[in-house]
Formats: sequence, C-alpha cells, structure tokens
Amino acid sequence: MLQEQIRNIAIIAHVDHGKTTLVDQMLKATHAFRENQQVQERVLDSNDQERERGITILAKNISIEYQGIKINVIDTPGHADFGGEVERVLKMADGALLLVDAAEGPMPQTRFVLSHAIAAHLAIMVVINKIDRDGANPEKALNDCLDLMMDLGATDEELEFAMEHVVYASAVNGFARLDPNDGNMDMYPLLDMIIDAMPAPDVDLEGPLAMQCVTVDHSDYVGRIGIGRIYSGTIHAGDKILVVKNDGSREMSQVKQLFTFDYLGRKECSEAQAGDIAAVVGVDHTDIGDVYTDPENPVELDPIEIDPPTMSVVFEASTSPLVGRDGDIVGGRQLKERLMTERENNVTMRIEELPDKTGVEVAGRGILHLSVLMEQMRREGFEFQVGRPRVLFKDDGHGHKLEPIEEAVVECPGEYSGKVIELFGNSGGNMTNMVSGVKQDHLEFKIPTRGVMGLKNRILNVTHGEAVFYHNFLEYGPMEGELGKRQNGAMISMSTEKAVAYALGNLQDRGTLFVGPGDECYEGMIVGERSKPGDIVVNIARTKSLGNQRSSTADIAVQLTPPRTFTLEEALEYIMDDELVEITPKNIRMRKRILSEVERRKWRVRHGLVDK
Repeated sequence: MLQEQIRNIAIIAHVDHGKTTLVDQMLKATHAFRENQQVQERVLDSNDQERERGITILAKNISIEYQGIKINVIDTPGHADFGGEVERVLKMADGALLLVDAAEGPMPQTRFVLSHAIAAHLAIMVVINKIDRDGANPEKALNDCLDLMMDLGATDEELEFAMEHVVYASAVNGFARLDPNDGNMDMYPLLDMIIDAMPAPDVDLEGPLAMQCVTVDHSDYVGRIGIGRIYSGTIHAGDKILVVKNDGSREMSQVKQLFTFDYLGRKECSEAQAGDIAAVVGVDHTDIGDVYTDPENPVELDPIEIDPPTMSVVFEASTSPLVGRDGDIVGGRQLKERLMTERENNVTMRIEELPDKTGVEVAGRGILHLSVLMEQMRREGFEFQVGRPRVLFKDDGHGHKLEPIEEAVVECPGEYSGKVIELFGNSGGNMTNMVSGVKQDHLEFKIPTRGVMGLKNRILNVTHGEAVFYHNFLEYGPMEGELGKRQNGAMISMSTEKAVAYALGNLQDRGTLFVGPGDECYEGMIVGERSKPGDIVVNIARTKSLGNQRSSTADIAVQLTPPRTFTLEEALEYIMDDELVEITPKNIRMRKRILSEVERRKWRVRHGLVDK
C-alpha cells in the first residue's frame, strides 16, 4: 500500500553544482527557511571543510512539507572514500534528484553515487542547475546525464522516466523551470514534480513493525541513536521491540524516545508510520543493519554489510621539539579519548588502541577518509603525529596474501595518454579499457591501493593539470611486488633553528625545498626533496661569513624559488615507513621517526642497512 503523504528523495551531486543552495531554496519556497542555520549538520562550522574540499562528507537528512505532503531529503556523499555512507542511505529513498551543472555536466564523483542509485532502482529526476551561468549548455548536460545513466546500466523505463522529468534551475537565483526560457522565477515546478512524479513509499501500513537502522548518530546524553526507514507498521515511543543484529542474534529493547525529521532538525513524537524516516533512542549499542521489529511477529530484512576498511594509520602523541607551540591539546590520553569518542560516532572506521599502548590505530576506506578526521582534530586544537598509511591485507585461506585492488579512471587529453599509461604501469596498474574521444581519452585501470598513493600528483604533473583522476575500491586480489617507494631522497635538517635565506639559496640547487626563510625547523625535520636517491643532512641556518669590507649588500641577495607546500593527503602519500607527519592547528610538517642523525645511523647498523 502506498504511503501517499510521504516522499523520500536523495540528492546526487558534486557540491559545486549547488546542492546546498538548491535545498536552501526548497526550504524558502515552503516558507520554512530559518536564517543563520545550515541545511546540513556539517563536519566543521566556520571554515567549512566540505566546501573547501568540494565534497559532502556525511549523509544527512532534512524534511520539508509541501501541499500537505512530507518530503524527506537525503544528501549523499559523492566521494568513493565515503561510500560506506552512500550504499546505506540510498536504502531510505524511493527516488533521486540528479543535480548537474549546466556548463560542466556530470562530474566524476557523480558517477559513483549514481551507479548505486541505479543499482537500487530509484526513480531519477534530472535537475540541470546554473542555467544562468556563462557557457551553460543545458541540452548537452542533459544528454551527458542520459549517456551516463545508459553506461551505468539503467533500464529503458528508468531512462524514459529521467527524460520525461527534467527541471532547469538556478539555485542561487531561486528559480526552477520546465523549459530554460519559460520565465518562471520560483521553485514550485521542482516541488510540484517531486509531489506528482516521485513514487510514494510502497509499504505495509497495517503490518508488523519493521525498521532498519542505516546510520548511527551519537549523543553524550543518550548514547547511540539509530536512524532508518520504517518498512511496515508503526513504531511508538515506549514500545518493547525486538532487535535483530546482522549476525542473527536477537535481544529485547525499549524505545525511550522517538524522533522524526522536521525541516532542519528533529521533532520528538509519539509515533511514526511506515514510509517515514525516524530516529530511535534506547537501543544500547545499536549498529548498522539492526532491524527493529515486533517481538510477536518478527520481520526479516536483508542484512546491511559495511565495506571493510582498506587502509590504516597510527595516531601518536607528538614528540616534536616544537610541540605545544600551536595546539592546546597535546597529551596522549586526550588523543586516545578523542579517538574513542570518534569510534562511537563513526561506524565506517575501525579504531583500536595498539597492544603496546604507544598509539591508536585508525582504519578507514582511503587516505581522504582518514585525513578528514585528522583535519577535524587539528581544528579542534590537537597536536599529534601519524605514520605512513598501511594497506590492510587479507589471507585467502591457503597462506597467500590478498591486497585491496582499486578501479581507477583517468580522463585526459589524448596527447598525455601515453605518459599516464606509463605511470600506471610503473605503479602496478593494468589498463582494462580505453575510449578515445574527440578532446578527451577515457582510461580505466585496475591498480593496488598501494600504487595509488602519491599517484594523483604525478598524473597532474605529466598532464599539466588537465587530467581528472578518481578511484574506488573494487576487490581484494593477489599481492603485487614492491610498490610506492619514493625515488628521491630527503633533505633533513641538522639543527633546531629558523631557516635562513642564504642557506636555502645554496640548498635549492640540490632539489626542491619545503620551507622558506624564517620557518621554524628542528633536527630530523624534512626540509626538502633531493634530486637524487639517498637522504642528506643539511644546515638550514647557515649564514654568509662576512669580511670587514663590503661595497654594498647586493652580494648577499638571494633569489629563492617559493617552497613546495603539502596538503594533508599529499603529505601522507609522500612519507616513507621511517617518517612521520606532524599535524598541528597551524602547520603540517614531515619528519624522520628518529630525529637524531647519530641514532638513525645506529638504527641502520643494527638492522643491516648500512650498505643500502
């Protein structure tokens, strides 16, 4: 039976396509927009990390009411590292809005989420945004969307639905149109199409309760909160419910509080009916995939599997000589407490303390997934250090190691295709498909996750910044040989002093510098990359020896090339096993794990690496 009073829709888009602005305008159109409130509960507040990175990190819900019908809007992450969110939250939706830029068309990140939406057989409406932008070509953008859907295996019925339900919008100007030139200046055509065309939830209103938890929130006051869609029946506050875990185990629990989504927040209610999305408080240790059902007539639903982490990194308290200069929180105990709190909130990460208590191992879906947590913590005032990300291997049961294999796609001008293919070959990648276009070549590869680390920058270098590169986890496969080793050595500071322009002027002939004049450096810190293999220790504080006669200051002027700067992801991909990334609220530094040159030499002797 159809729940006609509800529509559940997901929004699929790259954030630059105006996803947040579009939802703002939908709220305004329903007279529910509240000033100074954000549509999403974002990871960070003032300096918004999601906007900086051009991605949505967490899937979040809002709801609006239009013509007596409740519309639940689910925002979806667009990056493959956050696919653990995507695969689950689409289970709550019956339809999706595919939001694309009228000038750019579908972006690489859009392909990832759209493939999951098609696999879930959602009804997909196309929203062509920014039709007022210079260079906008709505017709081409629509054709690209349909071609992409066809390429991802959409059925004829799904393609026909998308062709018949297209809206042309300018979210920043607050209008949606059925034709780019019809002159309409409000959002009602979009809302009307959602109400009229999007399927209502097909649920059993009179049946026994069946609700599945697809995402977990956490509160310091009430603990874990299970959020999911009700597939049948009605749930009431105070109900005794049966909780069926993914492994088949069962336990009784009680609904202490019940919430539904209300515009930008949640509203406590006494009951929620099938078809709606609800949040349940009271189920201890609830997890993804838990089914809340009637103890008398239990309903079985397919379990939800979370893709396992493929990469881990160890967080440690900082041992830098400059510790405490930038951050307020530097202790190992506070670091552990913060990460244990994250374990409660973030079900897609595996967080465990090391047996020797020296650090905390955090495992996630990729470097971006891990670096978002690091970025969040540094903005909270933490100082800490992390080692090189490690790929998590599996055993095939016959004593052979398996490693994660990724599907990588590069779109670049044809003139650079050969160089890109060569890069992948040197990194253990195998090309599986190549499509030559008029302007761009589409290259597909299978490559070990180890080989992906650091590959993005090399691809951008050989293509002069014109390539688009994206990748996502594919499967576990046979172990490849040694990969991902940095070819060039590092320049390592021999003292704890500020860098001096004169010293840097002499060093820049030997390679690429990572620091500039006046930057704080310390013994063991990596201050540059050598142009040859092998590390060297350098004096970054050396000054010119001056005699007692000088005609002018011209002879001490130094022309310095601007230092190379690293983002957090780039630094994690750059370091080797004997190096660390030091992360503070103001700086990202790379250093050797053993700071003293004498101690490093002793370590190499003990491990038989003297001649290597």
